Amino acid sequence: MAKRTKKVGPAGRFQARYGVKARTRVRNVEILQKAKHICPSCGHQKVKRVSTGIWQCKKCGTKFAGGAYLPQTETGQNVKKMFKGEVEIPKMPEEVVEDKGEKA
Repeated sequence: MAKRTKKVGPAGRFQARYGVKARTRVRNVEILQKAKHICPSCGHQKVKRVSTGIWQCKKCGTKFAGGAYLPQTETGQNVKKMFKGEVEIPKMPEEVVEDKGEKA
């Protein structure tokens, strides 16, 4: 018997319902979510999702909070870079006071 979910992957359970775009989005999110990720404490590729936003390493047992579908969100990675000093923190524009010379 041939494999029937080559293109649709985990979204094959929806069959012909909900539209192609919605099923493709679900497929892409679920593939990333169910993959094994790298542990921030031990470095092994053993992190699995326990529930929404909670991730656990199967090797060292470390539990940590992350994103709903990925253990590290883009925003969280940017914040870490700012704390390390790799990215400059955007500064507020200073008000420039210009002297307007009046001609008498």
